[in-house]
Amino acid sequence: MSAADTSAVRPTRWGLAAKLFAVLILLGAVAVLVTGLLGYVHARAALEQAIYNQLTATRETKARQIETYFRTIRNDLTLLATSKMAIDATRGFRSAFEELEQSSPPIELRQKVSDWYAAQFMPEMSRLFGKAATLADYLPVGPASTYLQYHYIVANPHPAARRKLLDDAGDGSTYSKLHALYHPLMRAAATTVGFFDFMIVDPKTGWNTYAVEKEVDFATSFQTGPYRRSNAAAAVARCAVATDRSTVCLEDFAPYAPSLGAPTAFMAAPVVDQGIVIGVLVAQLSIEEIDRVMTGNRRWRHEGFGATGEAYLVGPDSMVRSGPRLFHEDRDGFFAALKEAGDPPEEIEAIRRYGTPVLHERIDTQATRAALAGIEGTGPVIGNRGKPTLASWGPLAIPGVKWALIAKIETSEAFAPIYQLQRDLAITGGVALLVVILIGAWLSRSLLGPLGELTAGVRRFAAGDYGAKVPVRSRDEIGQLCSAFNGMVDELRGKNIVIENKNRENEELLLNVLPAPIANRLRGGEQGIADGFAEVTVAFADLVGFTALTSDMPPQDVVTLLNGLFTRFDIAAQDLGIEKIKTVGDSYMAVCGMPEPVANHAERMVRMAIRMVHITREHALEHHVVMKLRVGINSGPVVAGVIGKSKYIYDLWGDTVNLASRMESGGIPDSIQVTRPVYERLKDLFVFEARGAIEVKGKGSVEAWLLRL
Repeated sequence: MSAADTSAVRPTRWGLAAKLFAVLILLGAVAVLVTGLLGYVHARAALEQAIYNQLTATRETKARQIETYFRTIRNDLTLLATSKMAIDATRGFRSAFEELEQSSPPIELRQKVSDWYAAQFMPEMSRLFGKAATLADYLPVGPASTYLQYHYIVANPHPAARRKLLDDAGDGSTYSKLHALYHPLMRAAATTVGFFDFMIVDPKTGWNTYAVEKEVDFATSFQTGPYRRSNAAAAVARCAVATDRSTVCLEDFAPYAPSLGAPTAFMAAPVVDQGIVIGVLVAQLSIEEIDRVMTGNRRWRHEGFGATGEAYLVGPDSMVRSGPRLFHEDRDGFFAALKEAGDPPEEIEAIRRYGTPVLHERIDTQATRAALAGIEGTGPVIGNRGKPTLASWGPLAIPGVKWALIAKIETSEAFAPIYQLQRDLAITGGVALLVVILIGAWLSRSLLGPLGELTAGVRRFAAGDYGAKVPVRSRDEIGQLCSAFNGMVDELRGKNIVIENKNRENEELLLNVLPAPIANRLRGGEQGIADGFAEVTVAFADLVGFTALTSDMPPQDVVTLLNGLFTRFDIAAQDLGIEKIKTVGDSYMAVCGMPEPVANHAERMVRMAIRMVHITREHALEHHVVMKLRVGINSGPVVAGVIGKSKYIYDLWGDTVNLASRMESGGIPDSIQVTRPVYERLKDLFVFEARGAIEVKGKGSVEAWLLRL
């Protein structure tokens, strides 16, 4: 026998059975690992998204409740301020107050008022401030103030919490007669609409001529008295010069000394008679109603927050506007957590003195900063006590205040089911791997037949040859395995073709959703796409009266009408090199100068606007309807980026976008309204008509021009 023949029959270190066993073990381990890993990743992602959805839904529900509360209070206060009762009471109390101001109360009466302050009020002020308070800083000044505080506070037969039950002080004064007439009505009105207190203030002198609760701010001056620097005084000062009956002045919550430092907000409305402000109605709002909404009446678990979740409000000073959950459930644990988190000792001491964390606990996190900046979002956030949380955040739409609402739950609780799944997968994977080892050992001993062709076919397939086939030479298990392999190859080839077709479809769909440069960056794996552009032109267009126009039209006709119009807009935008951003209802938003810079972006956008107006007119004639388009244009810097995870959207932000939107909403139907930057760029190319300064929400007066069509 030759050397070559000897080499051919020499036994190998790894026989076929050993190799098959090793392959089976490897494939089994990989399968178990990949299956477990994919199951864990997908389950975690699904649970995380479900938690974010629940947090967002809860946050939006609470936001609507808070906004509705303030809107209702605003409407009720405006209604009261315009009522004849309020006008008559304002005039009557002011006249009676001035009459008392001309009198001189007895010295012993003044002394009794001073003694009451020293015994009842000053100890509370000293406790709140942590130091001795000066009596002279709080004593009422003036005859009327001293007289009324004596009869309605000092000599009031009812306890402090029920002073409002006194209708007639019985002193025979004109004021007391008026008070006996109007006080039951005012008290009922305050109780009905939910005001903690209800006051009538003279706009010229700031005298608090009437109050339901009869706290120590009653009969004092919000201009010169001890509470002249309070948020109540600020609300009075703003509304004292407002002759518009619909004006409402809201001041954010602040510690209010007359209410013993309790967090208090004030909403004021002018009492206008014959065009003159004769008084200011001031509603005192307590934090209790807001706290009730935010805590769900202390029923966090019933609202789906589990053991660690909650929702809370934060103001622009980063101080909370609602009590945290731990404060209500475990007061000692709350203070221990504050100390452990390193909160300033003065804040902790203030919470103890005032008996509430509202306006005294600071929460400054990524979520609160984003929400106060007007941005809604969800994501993992390190909480104010250093614990990882999942949170949903967003701003509140309440005129006069800037609040953020955050709903969150600790990550450890949110992902508890995932941690259990992780343990279960580890146990299941270990059992599965053991089964694979046992089966592999059995197969390695039983499959000693020729598997060369099958092995070669598998290797070709593993190398990427999706057309690899092996001959089927028998009908036993090996033959069945070869047949199954061939079937698998065919099936995978077909699926590969389907996947390639789907990829092409997804490519086309992505280009329909995002600009081509942005889509290319996204395909390249870039995450968090966000760019700043120093100079672009943004346009907003809206169909005036479209809802009323289509209210009686069949849904299909509405969609056909709007789709036809916006399709023509899209064609015009493509011709002019303008990027359509989005459509919302019957509104259309576009930008020029991004993502690729364009020198004449303002000119292109104006020409686009002209086309849109003409297209709207033509489209209306063709469909025998009346449609008018209102367009607003502004130029300036913007921030653009891709947001969303499951559904991408390319959007813009910034003052330039907001002002362009205001130009549209404050424009004239069938016209194009532009800002000064657009006018300065194009005044030599187009004919503009100065409209003058118009009021823009959040901006005040802004100059605007109309393009002559």
